[in-house]
Amino acid sequence: MKARYFTNFAAIILFVFATLILYGCKPKEEEKADEVAVTEIAGYSVVPDIKDRLAQFAPTDISYDENLLNDEQKQVLEKLVMAAKAIDKIFWKQASHVGLEILQDFENADNPAAKDFLTYLNINFGPYDRLDENKPFIGTDPKPLGAGFYPADMTKGYFEGYVTGNPPMKQKLEDTYTVVRKQDDSLIAVPYNEAYKEDLEVVAKYLREAAEISTEEPFKAYLNQKADDLLANEWYKSDLMWIDLEGNLLEILIGPYEVYEDGLFGLKAAYESFVYINDFAEMAKLKAYLDYLGEMQNLLPVESKHKNAKIEGLASPLNVVIEVFAAGDTKSGVQTLAFVLPNEERIREEKGTKKVFLKNIQEAKFDKVLVPISKKVLAEEDSRYVSFYAYFTETLLHEISHVFGSNYITLEDGTETTVRKALADKYSAIEECKATIVGMHNVPFLIEKGLIPKENEREIYTTYLAGMFRSIRFGVHEAHGMGTLMQLNYHRETGAFQFDPETQKFSVDMDKIKDSITEMAQKILILEGNGNYENAGAFIAKYGEMDEVIQGLLDGLTDIPVDIQPIYKF
Repeated sequence: MKARYFTNFAAIILFVFATLILYGCKPKEEEKADEVAVTEIAGYSVVPDIKDRLAQFAPTDISYDENLLNDEQKQVLEKLVMAAKAIDKIFWKQASHVGLEILQDFENADNPAAKDFLTYLNINFGPYDRLDENKPFIGTDPKPLGAGFYPADMTKGYFEGYVTGNPPMKQKLEDTYTVVRKQDDSLIAVPYNEAYKEDLEVVAKYLREAAEISTEEPFKAYLNQKADDLLANEWYKSDLMWIDLEGNLLEILIGPYEVYEDGLFGLKAAYESFVYINDFAEMAKLKAYLDYLGEMQNLLPVESKHKNAKIEGLASPLNVVIEVFAAGDTKSGVQTLAFVLPNEERIREEKGTKKVFLKNIQEAKFDKVLVPISKKVLAEEDSRYVSFYAYFTETLLHEISHVFGSNYITLEDGTETTVRKALADKYSAIEECKATIVGMHNVPFLIEKGLIPKENEREIYTTYLAGMFRSIRFGVHEAHGMGTLMQLNYHRETGAFQFDPETQKFSVDMDKIKDSITEMAQKILILEGNGNYENAGAFIAKYGEMDEVIQGLLDGLTDIPVDIQPIYKF
């Protein structure tokens, strides 16, 4: 019995040893290769957590019903998308001096890990992580504040000193549509149509080909004018025509508009494009909001001098659309929900703006991001009131409210300027905060007028709170994120938002939230109306702090995507 036990035991030992040799033991070099993460690709140092970063963006098919379009419209659509794709290349150059070079190196890299980095490069339009304060995920060089609009080593002090010493160059160097370059010891301003000439010729070519196919005369004329304007570095005529477009199923907006990418001065506009299909049924439901623009302006909680933006008599088309393709600035990082353009004060004063709401993008974000977030950050009772109706309504009010307040102002020293120029790099965060807080200030008025059902009131304020954590995750270096953080901290200070340290959840105090919103709206409107750069900076410093409560909740959201990664049919 003992002998048989020994024999069986020996057989077992031999079997285990053989198994380890065949399957369990690898050469030391192979073991080491498995243990060590990729730290370098194509000569660039890379972050080890690229898969975690990619997981922040949920791949999402952006689709549309092809049956909505006839054969002509399908042909036009293909040309519009080709024009938009050419905008991507321009924005790569505006976002980074090195982005396209790195992109090419990773496309040619003989390393399987390069694929994930390529995806993230395309999401960010460069090697800087837009969700991590623009820190590099490829290489170690920080992103220049001026992105690709200025020399990489440009500082505020150098630029301001040069402009002060060369007054004749001031207007051109600070122009929204010029690139600043060094030439020997001088700074020169290169107009966009010269700096991006070859790419813009491609854009213009496809726009003209789309116009040639289209039989819709106003749209045809707009496409041809837009092609001319892009090559002339002039946007006035075509942007006026875009505002007036109505009845067209297909539309495209294309050009340099937002100044968020210019972190140095907030002066230079980045190229972007939206290609979309109008949803006329949804548009008909919402146009009633526009009838009350004048009354909403009059009801702002500030003196008349701080609400002098022209409202009455302006065109204010409101389009609810299905996005088909987006390009450039709008496609980088976090995706746009809606937009109000043009930004040019001259056009806004003379004609107004067009407000476009990307409904299919909003639905995707609500389902994949906001609903899961609300279950983690809100008290159980509050989370039941989060709704897509409230989310869509708040986006609508945010975009409408960009037109309220002041555009042109007179500073204390008598200088006449715009709010945008007076607040400079502080403007974007203050403006995004203003649009949201003023929109929320108008909710009681719209309930009174019957445009928002009274029974949806709690949904509006609760979804407002939940949505803040979605926006802050974009990063507080980003205008929307900082604008939202300021609101969250302000309402905590007033007690309108309550935090329970035991459950680690937030809730809305319905008795305090309306007054808190009105008080903050008043402060923000006065900040813009006075145009005091230092006061704006002080407000941001006070309410833009990320404390351990907010950071702790954000840290608990790591398993939820921050945003979507659009996968377009084209």
